[in-house]
Amino acid sequence: MAFLFISSVFISNAQDMTVEKIIESYVENTGGREAWMSLKSLKMEAKIEFSGMELPLSITSTKSGEAATVVNFQGMTFYQGMFDGKTLWGTNQMTMKAEKGESEDTENIKRTKGEFPEALLTYKDLGYTVELEGEDTKEGVECYKIKMTKKAQLVDGEEKENVVYYYLDKENFVPIMQEQEMLAGQMKGQISQTLFSDYQEVDGLYFAFSMTQQLEGQDGQEIVIESVELNPEIDKTLFVFPSE
Repeated sequence: MAFLFISSVFISNAQDMTVEKIIESYVENTGGREAWMSLKSLKMEAKIEFSGMELPLSITSTKSGEAATVVNFQGMTFYQGMFDGKTLWGTNQMTMKAEKGESEDTENIKRTKGEFPEALLTYKDLGYTVELEGEDTKEGVECYKIKMTKKAQLVDGEEKENVVYYYLDKENFVPIMQEQEMLAGQMKGQISQTLFSDYQEVDGLYFAFSMTQQLEGQDGQEIVIESVELNPEIDKTLFVFPSE
């Protein structure tokens, strides 16, 4: 992890640390609120290891809510998590055709609008609640544990509480881990974890260049970020569900 300068205004006795101070320390220590809020879009080039092969992928997101993950594999292109603000879609890996997502999945994606580039930065504007739930150790790092309650998610037509836990390094105030109970699907009830490491600076902002996604207690899949582009020019047709 790259060394981060901690703003002295936020350094205080541990007993004086409130959840708001911890989050604001994270914001300031990774580039500052003004710089983060100036972001309109992000594009990351990354790779994952799969069965001994490297899969290159591009991850694009915008402040207005569009998202795209494009994966290249053996000369084929797969689109996943594609969203133009109204329609969620992706590539069916059996037919290689674009398919629209289920209506509930689409509605749940719509409910995350405004979290760009990260819910810790915009939670107040979105009406999310945050609580400091003490301290914990994750990946050998002493962390503050923050509970964030977001907008409810739809599961089989019912509203379900949507809670995410963030573990922020007590020294550098950056996320080490994020975890959340899975509310639907085959993994329902299990805890999904994302581990963050290798923080690097990009034009004054700090990003984790390694993210590992896993289920609690199991081995995960690492995504290695190779480059981050701030406010790139984006052809918005990328996000749109293709016509036949």
